Amino acid sequence: MKKKKKEEKIKSLVKGPLFKRHKPLHYSYGYKVNKDIKREIEKRYNILTTIIVLAIIILIGGLFVVQVVNKEHYKAELETLTQKVVDGPSAPRGRIYDRNGKLIVDNKANKVIYYQKPSGVTVKDEMEVAYKLADMISLDYSKLSDYDFKMFWLKNNDDKGKEKITDEEWDKLEKRKLTADDIEKLKLERITDEDLAIYDENDKKAAYIYTLMNTGYSYDEKDIKSVDVTDTEYALVGENISTLKGVNTKLDWERVYPYGDVFKTMFGTVSSSKSGIPVELKDYYLEKGYSMNDRVGTSYLEYQYEDLLKGKKNKYQVMGDGSYNLIEEGSRGNDIVLSIDIDLQKAVEDILVEEVTRTKKEANTEFYNRSFVIITDPNTGEILAMAGKQIKEENGEVKIYDYTPGILTSPVVMGSVVKGASQIVGYNTGALKIGEYRQDTCVKIAATPEKCSWKRLGRLNDIMALAQSSNTYQFYTAIKVGHGNYKYNKPLTVDKSAFDTYRNTFKQFGLGIKTGIDLPIESLGYQGSKTGAGYLLDFSIGQYDTYTPIQLAQYIGTIANGGKRMQPYLYKGLYDDGKIKDEVSPKELNKVDTKPEFMDRVHQGFEAVLKYGTGAGYIDMTYKPAGKTGTSQSFIDTDNDGVVDKETITTTFAAYAPSDNPKVAFTIISPDVSRNDGRTTYQSNINKRIAQAISKKYFEIYK
Repeated sequence: MKKKKKEEKIKSLVKGPLFKRHKPLHYSYGYKVNKDIKREIEKRYNILTTIIVLAIIILIGGLFVVQVVNKEHYKAELETLTQKVVDGPSAPRGRIYDRNGKLIVDNKANKVIYYQKPSGVTVKDEMEVAYKLADMISLDYSKLSDYDFKMFWLKNNDDKGKEKITDEEWDKLEKRKLTADDIEKLKLERITDEDLAIYDENDKKAAYIYTLMNTGYSYDEKDIKSVDVTDTEYALVGENISTLKGVNTKLDWERVYPYGDVFKTMFGTVSSSKSGIPVELKDYYLEKGYSMNDRVGTSYLEYQYEDLLKGKKNKYQVMGDGSYNLIEEGSRGNDIVLSIDIDLQKAVEDILVEEVTRTKKEANTEFYNRSFVIITDPNTGEILAMAGKQIKEENGEVKIYDYTPGILTSPVVMGSVVKGASQIVGYNTGALKIGEYRQDTCVKIAATPEKCSWKRLGRLNDIMALAQSSNTYQFYTAIKVGHGNYKYNKPLTVDKSAFDTYRNTFKQFGLGIKTGIDLPIESLGYQGSKTGAGYLLDFSIGQYDTYTPIQLAQYIGTIANGGKRMQPYLYKGLYDDGKIKDEVSPKELNKVDTKPEFMDRVHQGFEAVLKYGTGAGYIDMTYKPAGKTGTSQSFIDTDNDGVVDKETITTTFAAYAPSDNPKVAFTIISPDVSRNDGRTTYQSNINKRIAQAISKKYFEIYK
């Protein structure tokens, strides 16, 4: 009964509205199969099968192309991606030439025999190599120490070394009352001369070679012989590399200087193949992609122009057998040209050595020890020559040292030589009129000593004031610039802004500001902080702030060319096949903010200095020179206790020629040339003698 009702219910559902839109279904016991759905599934399955078969065919075809058709191509690609590539040693650097194409820095190839410990090498292996090398090369083994010689004996006589330790000492080692280092120390102490007597001279040479092989870090290259390696030694070792495990040959290089020590300090230095990059420059060079064992410029021009001078290293592929295959050949660095005239430079250095030596023998030169010279082209800023020489007495012997870096780093009180800039301050502010006359009398501020010129000069105008180097003339200008109201022996107050007025103008000439010279170091000089009226007067005559010699050179060049502050430089360009390539252009840093008639007035004053003023006789008048002398009070620490204890006199001189069309500027500074303690009034004429000699030499070369 129940079964019958269930069947009727199913029939009613099948005939219901849910099934009216569909074809009749075959069913058996309530489950229906749609033939259309089944056919659709089969169709899709066939399509999927076809796609899979095609993909397999394509994959097989691709594998066939890769593994059969293009086998060699992809094999080469794999080798490229997996090969180990290493750089060779640093390539030779570019050479350096002077402005006339004369070679002044070159490279010299050095043959080197070296050792680099291979993996898995034993002491016995190294001993064998040391003895083989000893038979192939000559070597000075006098530096073999007793300690190293005894260590060599121990390495070769292990059993005899152990016999030198007592049973009691071995027992203490086991009980940790002695360390292994203690035992080794005892062995060394007990090696006798009789023990070592078994070795002959060849053994000592091998011992020294073995010591060199094991000095420093194990992975480092150790030079066995790097000086005076003969062609025979080099070839013999090279032919026997296969039997000298870890030993190899290479060509290294070193800088050579055809003109000896001339300008050598400023060329700078290059690190050695042993030292690589100095610790203090590590971060700088590693950031630029260098390796720690690279040879790099470490100072002055070698450092400044490292990017140009560095060579391109060889690249090698490390083969499976450990050998090296050259895959990219390196090259020497770029050759560069300097603005220096090496013949003029040599003459200047010779003159300085002669005059510094002569001056030191003169009276009142107890604290004098150095002088500087700079010769420039005032129109471009090119440095034709620059030198500093220092004299010292050591163990009763007088020695001369190069002190050219002091041109950049040794500021001094310049004195009256800066009065050209002071005069421009006066003209610009209206504190000084062209042609204005003043009486040269001492200035006295209350509670301070009188301030005077070097002698009573009478009534002067602006040109005569420069010619005779009147201090008082500048004092009156400074008082007006500072809006002061001067009365003899009365207090004087000036506007503090006057210091800024002076300094801002001085900087336009290059005084108190970095010149921008293309070298890695340059000092700024000292700027006084006190702002009393007396200090302003001192400033106006160059007796307050300090300036470096290179700043004074830029100053005189700026006056010479009519007011353009040119950046001084040494690098002119690349040297290619006897010609200058990519030559640098002179760079104007600023122009002095003044009227042409004011600058012309300074020119007239500077001409008068050399004609009949304090600089008369410094330079032959046939060269039409113009310039300014300077004398200043300086203070030094004579006993190095950090306290200034002596007053000295520093002399300066800056000039240019010809005055109507300047082509050259000369700067000469002799600090502490005499003492100022009232004992004697003698003051050396060293600057005058140097000026005469270097100007004569310059015009002999550049007629």
